[in-house]
Amino acid sequence: MFSYRHAFHAGNHADVLKHTALIAVLKHLTTKDTPLTVVDTHAGAGLYRLDSEQTGLSGEAGEGIVKLVTSLDAAQAVPAVKDYLDLVASFNKPGELRVYPGSPFVTHSLLRQEARDKLRLFELHPADSRALAGHVAQMEAGRQVTLKREDGFEGLKALLPPPARRALVLIDPSYEIKNDYGKVPACLQDSLRRFATGTYFVWYPVIPRPEAHELPRRLKTLSNQVGKPWLHATLSIGQSEAKTTIIPGEPPPRPGLTASGVFVINPPHTLKPALQQALPQLVEALGRGRGKGHVLESS
Repeated sequence: MFSYRHAFHAGNHADVLKHTALIAVLKHLTTKDTPLTVVDTHAGAGLYRLDSEQTGLSGEAGEGIVKLVTSLDAAQAVPAVKDYLDLVASFNKPGELRVYPGSPFVTHSLLRQEARDKLRLFELHPADSRALAGHVAQMEAGRQVTLKREDGFEGLKALLPPPARRALVLIDPSYEIKNDYGKVPACLQDSLRRFATGTYFVWYPVIPRPEAHELPRRLKTLSNQVGKPWLHATLSIGQSEAKTTIIPGEPPPRPGLTASGVFVINPPHTLKPALQQALPQLVEALGRGRGKGHVLESS
């Protein structure tokens, strides 16, 4: 149950998509004076070293944030991509890229003290929860940020509706067990009953598994049944053209994650035009070989 560690995947192309979209959502939601509550149901460790042993073993950041920084002229970046690059750069010294902010720190960077915005974090993995607690302590954010070592699917229930009736809920489980594919729509169905006007942001991997392909269809059906607008975006970097080494007697190496998606219920009206600009640029910068591309659809 606890084998997944996001440190092996931090800064990969899926994080690029997720955090580019998340920043675009937050920048819109924080334009209103009313306090905003953000709930991160699967927060991870919060901060990641791109030069750590875990990140180095996977090399996934090299196909994500590192490749984006090195292949894209910052002056040519469209607004949503520039916002993402600027936020990541703010965690690093000029000219360096050693630290990658996870969703808790991406979110906290955009919240407002004067508006009394709140960030509520859940993380069940024992090691990641301890690491996150240490990173949160460094924020010195006081009561603005709270962390619980709990199942985020269950912990979310007590937080809806939020006091000011404005919320963004980020649902980003590991999907290492296939039950997560069923828990996500069940969680959203319950959450929409409790708080129908919240913005709900789901990330998921696009992998050759029936549950993964069925998930966005289930989310569209759910959204349409309750009459809520939705937006669905995917980013595929394609298959690597590099030849892999086949070891006799061993199973062939798996290609790794090549695509992921985000599904947003009650999206800000600014999100679609932002991604219409950003997705082609991300494909151009990160794409490789066959199968690269993107999908953007909305109700």
